[in-house]
Amino acid sequence: MIEIKNLVKSFGDKPVLRGVDLSIEDGKTNVIIGASGCGKSVLLKHIVGLLKPDKGHIVIDGEDITTMNEKQIYTIRKKFGFLFQSAALFDSMSVGDNIGIALRENTLMPKAEIDKIVTEKLGLVNLPGTEDLMPSELSGGMKKRVGLARALATNPQYILYDEPTTGLDPITSETIDELMDSVATKKGLGVTSIIVTHDIFTVYEIADRVSMMYEGIVHFNGTPDELRATSDPIVRQFLERTDEKKAKH
Repeated sequence: MIEIKNLVKSFGDKPVLRGVDLSIEDGKTNVIIGASGCGKSVLLKHIVGLLKPDKGHIVIDGEDITTMNEKQIYTIRKKFGFLFQSAALFDSMSVGDNIGIALRENTLMPKAEIDKIVTEKLGLVNLPGTEDLMPSELSGGMKKRVGLARALATNPQYILYDEPTTGLDPITSETIDELMDSVATKKGLGVTSIIVTHDIFTVYEIADRVSMMYEGIVHFNGTPDELRATSDPIVRQFLERTDEKKAKH
């Protein structure tokens, strides 16, 4: 479980996080929404220790990472897998090498075992037999799926997704949503998902819990049904603007 308590962060004289309180429940799909610049991605970077807060605490499985040194944080970071907005694949490496990179660099696992894991994870994201392809040969949606396979390669306890469907067409976005949902619910994986997104469809399709950030705090926290039903004017305005943008596209 991840507990975030009164997290505060400014860059220069610009406050970004103004006292974030949030609990990330184990085994659940936790989605964080909010307008651009509200602090969603900055919050993700704090969760894995890439940024240090000015104030507050982040407690991961009972350990406060805000008091840790870099070596201790690195140990905690091994519990996480990441899927970035850009998929962040290495262009000079094949699909298989991209997926296996963390295992090659951080374990003594033999090549045959790594290859087996790569094949298994590609099967999970519905891309069997693509180990030898290069990133330049992949569509945007395929790159995201390879990125997800790489995130899963180390069997993480948590997966962080930063805008996983941004820039994808609606059909591909739905495919990514379905994969994120299947990863969260697949027996034996036991993954806790934390998804930052603008995509309200993702919220309604796969979220167990949804948190809306507004002006550097968590303004709303509840289930997708509670989000849909709320009369809170700030939440309603965000949802209506999002619907308007969708309609224009």
